[in-house]
Amino acid sequence: MSFLSPIDSRVTQSQQAAKFHIVALLTKAAKAPQRRHSRQSSLSLCLQSLFNGSLSSAALLTASLFCLSANANASAQALDNELPPKSESEVMTLKPVVYQIFTRLYGNKNPTNKPWGTIADNGVGKFNDIDDVALNSIKDLGVTHVWYTGVPHHALIGDYSAIGVSADDPDVVKGRAGSPYAVKDYYNVNPDLAVNPANRLAEFEALIARTHQHGLKVIIDIVPNHVARHYKSVSKPQGVRDFGEDDDTSLEYAKNNNFYYVVDKVDVNKDLMGTKGQAHAFEVPSLPAGLKPLGGEAPPLSDGKFDEFPAKWTGNGSRLAKPDANDWYETVKINYGVRPDGTYDFPRLPAKFATFTEAQHYAFWQQHLAEIPSSWIKFNQIAQYWLAKGVDGFRYDMAEMVPVEFWSYLNSQIKHTNPDAFILAEVYNPKLYRDYIQLGKMDYLYDKVDLYDTLKAVMAGKTSTANIAADQAKVQDIESHMLHFLENHDEQRIGNASFLASLQTNISANDSATAQAVNPNYALPAMVVSATIGTSPTLVYFGQEVGEAAIGNPGFGHASRTSIFDYVGVPAHQRWMNNGKFDGGQSTALEKSLRAYYQKLLKLSTGQTAPALLGQYYSLDAANRSKKNATQSHIIESNSAQSMSTQKSTANETGYDDSTFAFARFETISGTSKQTQKLIIVSNFSQTKSKALQLKLPKELIRQWQLKDGVFPLMDLLEDHAAKLVIKEAEGLVQMQLAPLSSAIFELEN
Repeated sequence: MSFLSPIDSRVTQSQQAAKFHIVALLTKAAKAPQRRHSRQSSLSLCLQSLFNGSLSSAALLTASLFCLSANANASAQALDNELPPKSESEVMTLKPVVYQIFTRLYGNKNPTNKPWGTIADNGVGKFNDIDDVALNSIKDLGVTHVWYTGVPHHALIGDYSAIGVSADDPDVVKGRAGSPYAVKDYYNVNPDLAVNPANRLAEFEALIARTHQHGLKVIIDIVPNHVARHYKSVSKPQGVRDFGEDDDTSLEYAKNNNFYYVVDKVDVNKDLMGTKGQAHAFEVPSLPAGLKPLGGEAPPLSDGKFDEFPAKWTGNGSRLAKPDANDWYETVKINYGVRPDGTYDFPRLPAKFATFTEAQHYAFWQQHLAEIPSSWIKFNQIAQYWLAKGVDGFRYDMAEMVPVEFWSYLNSQIKHTNPDAFILAEVYNPKLYRDYIQLGKMDYLYDKVDLYDTLKAVMAGKTSTANIAADQAKVQDIESHMLHFLENHDEQRIGNASFLASLQTNISANDSATAQAVNPNYALPAMVVSATIGTSPTLVYFGQEVGEAAIGNPGFGHASRTSIFDYVGVPAHQRWMNNGKFDGGQSTALEKSLRAYYQKLLKLSTGQTAPALLGQYYSLDAANRSKKNATQSHIIESNSAQSMSTQKSTANETGYDDSTFAFARFETISGTSKQTQKLIIVSNFSQTKSKALQLKLPKELIRQWQLKDGVFPLMDLLEDHAAKLVIKEAEGLVQMQLAPLSSAIFELEN
């Protein structure tokens, strides 16, 4: 499946025994029937077999290297070969809709929600709660991929000593249920999620199988930048070594150390292995009263101490032996061969590889295996382990904190095993987008800093819709890689007043005065734009589709976000879940209506019934503003009230203003001028004003659509608006009425 670091000189190799074992495996793989369309090489088949054998760690290492040499020629040839394009006869690829489930919360039927409550108080969802009925409900929403968040075994406060799991110290655990991003064992799953904790891995494997039976793909988290303060796998396969198990802890840094250590240098030199000096013990940070472990309880392990010597660098990069309360103190940072001065201790990826395929990236790293840091190998082992269990892809936490060369290595390894693997990364720096897509071989990145932030500001009345077009123009060359969302586990809930309050007032986003439910329908125009403006995937966070408001006080977490640290229930989702029936039997009329709207929109967004949404985008924004506004539409506006009031004074005769947005989508058959479906999408973001619009379609678009002068009926695929397209002298005009918070997806009828 995977392999150990070839640069570990402490392993004594047993070459001959390993060679014969692998020859047998390769022979078996060669005789095995191959699945249709499979691109899995003899190398990946060989490696997948390794963890199932009984080799010693030394033989495992040599066997792995033998696998690599057996496939070296085929890998090298990939450098000069491009993958063939898809034929017209292949099944249409749908635009993904990713449904993020916080697994611990999704199936929890307990409505108690006691602050800092235990499992006994507040309950917890299980893998088995996500049964066929639940999966039918998810599939019926228009979903293609399910991201099960919080699956890998992370640090938590609970007694699982009966199954050999060590207790976690509350002083370095956030909340009672723990952060899903402080993983303590990558080779097993959270025991809280299993009916029988001893059988937890099998219960998750059964969920993977169930999910696949419903035609859905499975995504789980990999957190590459950090692990739990006390990482210790009790489930790792034979031959795999824990993070830090072989580290030289007398050094601040060494290339093949998995962690950095708080060790003072005694002198300054260029020694790549670092310099030895005074080591410092870890100290628990001083926490404010509201964040005291377990809400102030004093169990035996919660004594303000945690035994770690020498101290490790904290997950967010803090080099202090005593981290700050705002640091990610529950985690430790992984070393990827980046020296403390920021220079790199691994091969750099040539810039030309931005245009190369995953296969070519894979071949490059096969030629540099001896130079790869240990942490790279360990995360590839983890990814291959889960791919072999049927996981279809990964979401990477804080990917930009890890060098892009590592991503080239890991993602090309993943794609070599599963070319269709879904790879999503959390990257917030727009200057890095292209590097992480083109060099790092990411499939998708969060479109947070531009589109999400702009849509939020538009909803709050703090900026013009012109900035939506500007944001889309900035990423037009990579737009298919920019995943769109309005909610996820890090962001505030749309249904909570705090979502917009931080923009509308000076009140803190976490102020309890703003933690109240509001009608979530105000976000529907933004959801329409987010889901239909590009060919990129759409992400929906569970409960979003029924307007979950997250108004409670869970304990460590804050109101306005559904807590990822506490044992809680999710009220609006629980009403839809209806004790496991998933039929909305307890939902309000508003919740049912909202879900029906999401369902219709998301099904359209995949492109299955609206193939134009897989095609080209054409902005109608500038053409429908006054000259002054059209000029401003090319400028990235600040979110200031002054700029917004200036724009509002320039509304024009078309009725199109700074709370209106329109664009066209159309399908073109590749290699021909033939066009099929044509869509006009218009949204009114105003919460109070109806719009009488005269939407202009410029001559350039009419020419591209190959339309003659005349009258063309339009059918609204989303709501129920009546309109028609009138073309006169090669210019189009659509007259329509849009109620507040209304949108139309008009199809031009043939």
